[in-house]
Amino acid sequence: MADLDYKKISGGLFVSFEGIDYCGKSTQVRLLSSTLLREGYGVVVVREPGGTEISEKIRDILLDTANKRLSAEAELLLYEASRAQLTRELIIPGKQAGKVVLSDRYFDSSTAYQGYGRGLDIESIKKMNLVASAGIKPDVTFLFDLPAETAQARFSSVPLFKDRLEEEKIDFHRRVRNGFLEIAKSEPKRFKIIPAEDDIDSISERICSEIQTLL
Repeated sequence: MADLDYKKISGGLFVSFEGIDYCGKSTQVRLLSSTLLREGYGVVVVREPGGTEISEKIRDILLDTANKRLSAEAELLLYEASRAQLTRELIIPGKQAGKVVLSDRYFDSSTAYQGYGRGLDIESIKKMNLVASAGIKPDVTFLFDLPAETAQARFSSVPLFKDRLEEEKIDFHRRVRNGFLEIAKSEPKRFKIIPAEDDIDSISERICSEIQTLL
């Protein structure tokens, strides 16, 4: 299918996927992307941190386990820098082209991880999020809710490289999970909370059903 030969959505559609590590959101991003492409929509898939050449270089700094001395404030600013580049380089053009933009994390992760997790001032983070995102909010956010203990079990069973944030103690991930739930509670119209312990197919069907109402 040629790049211009797709179903366009007026103003585009911006969907973010949030949750603690190992909640399964990345799998659902891939499944939804495949479904939308089969149905003829233009799709842009991005991730945070990362997504662009510049943002991926920032990602390497943020997730490198060698950077344990990185301060919470520096961490936050690096995430915002990565987000600012991603938003302007891919998200805004994708929306303008009438595509569905699927983002594996967006600014809610900064509020949850650096605010609730690290203890930085949440109102200050929200202001930084506003600048970095150019004031753009996802049209819908799927929050994959998973107990930190379950995530830890999944984490331990995967014999792969663990990044700097994944290696944080379980109390940190509990605070992040609770933070996401607080954020969702404050914006019930935007957030759809998904029990992440449900089976993959059931979750995918629910997400596709929600998205169909927005297309």
